[in-house]
Amino acid sequence: MYLALTDEQEAVRADAEAFAAEAVAPEAARIDETGLFPSTVIEKAAARGYLGLRVPKAFGGRDLDHVSYSLTIEAIARRSATVAVILAVQNSLVAEVVARAGSDAQRKQWLPQLASGETLGAFALSESDAGTDAANQQTTAVRTAEGYRLNGRKVWVANGETAGLAIVFAATEPGARGRGISGFLLPLDRAGVRREPGVDSLGVRGLGCVDLVLTDVIVAEHERLGAENQGFAIARQALDGGRVAIAAQALGVGQAALDEAIAHAKTRQTFGRAISEYQAVQWFLADIATELEAARMLTLKAAAAADLPGPYGPEAAMAKLAASEAAHHAADKAMQVLASAGYRRGSVVERLFRDARATEIYQGTSEVQRMIIAADVLSR
Repeated sequence: MYLALTDEQEAVRADAEAFAAEAVAPEAARIDETGLFPSTVIEKAAARGYLGLRVPKAFGGRDLDHVSYSLTIEAIARRSATVAVILAVQNSLVAEVVARAGSDAQRKQWLPQLASGETLGAFALSESDAGTDAANQQTTAVRTAEGYRLNGRKVWVANGETAGLAIVFAATEPGARGRGISGFLLPLDRAGVRREPGVDSLGVRGLGCVDLVLTDVIVAEHERLGAENQGFAIARQALDGGRVAIAAQALGVGQAALDEAIAHAKTRQTFGRAISEYQAVQWFLADIATELEAARMLTLKAAAAADLPGPYGPEAAMAKLAASEAAHHAADKAMQVLASAGYRRGSVVERLFRDARATEIYQGTSEVQRMIIAADVLSR
């Protein structure tokens, strides 16, 4: 069996690599150093169509297949994990969710704005006590004559600093856990919405993370996403797609770490020869390359499965688990190869080391991925 990308997929990857080199790479260090949301870069991405990668063409998007989408995220993440995550949230967790679960009116209203970049989207599921246990939603949505009244606090809302729309999940039947959660399309200029600065993170800085504080926020019934109490199923399906994108992001970070290690190993000399001639360094590079390539195959398999009918949760979990841990290993070993040149504030490898760690946590920790995989294998 021989696996190969189509000509169209190769062209998409080449375009993403060119964009990343031209527009993303020059800003990557500054984004990390300042922690500021990269508005200018995202505007350039919007002009290139990267904010509507998964939006149907009828609504102004590029309607890429998941394999092409994953290749794009990986290429951009090699230059900046932050920019890659902003695009992944916009596409996997917002636009694709609206396209799949939204009503005709919701799609017509929001998808053209998301695809063009006129509106940036955010995904508000996590709470202080509802991270890994996402069904433990404390934000409530109480029915009123006007629709629903939302009260609660969402945390770690990426893109939230500048987003115009958030998909917010809340308990419509408190205490019912996953059976009583609904999703809502909430314009963030709505009365009662307050954005509070999020915490300063170790890596993937500049995501525009905020806490969303909701105080008696009114949403109309037509702003509910899908049927009442079906929000948790919508969120879980969104996270499957999001995990494939995070796997691609992790691959980009890991590949960048390998690139840095190779370049340093070829030029750094000790005892009169390049360190790339030492077997210990060669084995570091061989292990990194092998683990990343294995994770890449799992990611492409999960991406291909996402384009087919039926669930692909276990494939997405395997991809995210393998890719995030391969990226962590790659950044760790790259730092060992660079030694003091890597272990300094402001080096590329130091940034990659911090960025890689996040991929093992958000959108489901590695332990959660193992739970999903174990449940699947035990059910066979």
